[in-house]
Amino acid sequence: MPGQRSEFLGIEFDLIPAEAVPGVVLGLARTEHFSLVVTPNVDHVVRLHQAAPSAARDALWAAYRSARLCLCDSRILARLARLGGVRLPVVTGSDLTAALLASPLEGIRSIALIGGTQRQCEWLAERHPQITWLHHVPPMGLRTNAAAQQEVADFVVTGGADIVLLAIGSPQSEIVAGLVSARKEARGVALCIGASVEFVTGEKRRAPPILGRLGLEWAFRLASEPGRLWRRYLVDGPRIFPIWLAWYRARPRRNA
Repeated sequence: MPGQRSEFLGIEFDLIPAEAVPGVVLGLARTEHFSLVVTPNVDHVVRLHQAAPSAARDALWAAYRSARLCLCDSRILARLARLGGVRLPVVTGSDLTAALLASPLEGIRSIALIGGTQRQCEWLAERHPQITWLHHVPPMGLRTNAAAQQEVADFVVTGGADIVLLAIGSPQSEIVAGLVSARKEARGVALCIGASVEFVTGEKRRAPPILGRLGLEWAFRLASEPGRLWRRYLVDGPRIFPIWLAWYRARPRRNA
C-alpha cells in the first residue's frame, strides 16, 4: 500500500515503482472505502500555481491533498525534480489505465466509465465480459454545471463500482471526485484518466516509446491535434519553468 512520499512543487508524490502501482490500485478497489488516484502532469501543475484563485485550482489542490495515490505523470516533471534532488518514478495515467485493463482484474466485480462513448464501453465489455460495466456521459459544460456534477457523483456512489474511470478531463474529474469523497457511503477507487481510454481502444495513437522515453510525447500529441493542444503545450506548458525556479530557490530556506 502507499507509503513514502516526496514533496515537489508543493505536491506530495508517492514513491512507488511503476510496476507495483497496478497491484496497489487493485488493492484499493477491493476495500469498502473511497480512494482517489491522481497523476499530475505539467498542465495540472501550472493550473495549481496560477496566481488568481479559481474553482479549478481549488478543486485540483483539494484532490491532490486528499488523494490516496499521487503519481508523477510527466517525464518533464521528473527531470525537473531530479535537478532539485528529488527522484520521482514516472507513472503516466495512460500507462496505468492500460496496465489495469490488460490485467485479469481478479476480484473486481464492476467498473464505471464516466465520460467516453458507448462504443468505448462496449469495446471494454467485450474484453472483460466478467465485469459489470456502468457508463454515464455527463453533458457538455460540466466544469461550471453544479447540478450535472452532483448527478455524476450520485451515479458513482449509487453504482458502487470497484473502479471508477473518470474520463471527463481536468478539473471536472477532480471536482466530481471531491463530491464523491464527501459521501460516507462512497467506496472503490477512482482514477482521473483523461484520454487514456481512447489510447487503449486505439481511437488515438500514443507516441512511439522512444519519444516517451525522451520526454517528447507532448510534441507527438501536439502534432496530432494542433488545433486543440497548441495552447496547452506552447503557451501554458512553458510556465512550469518559472514555477520550478521559484521552488528551487526556496528549497534551502525550507530545509534549513
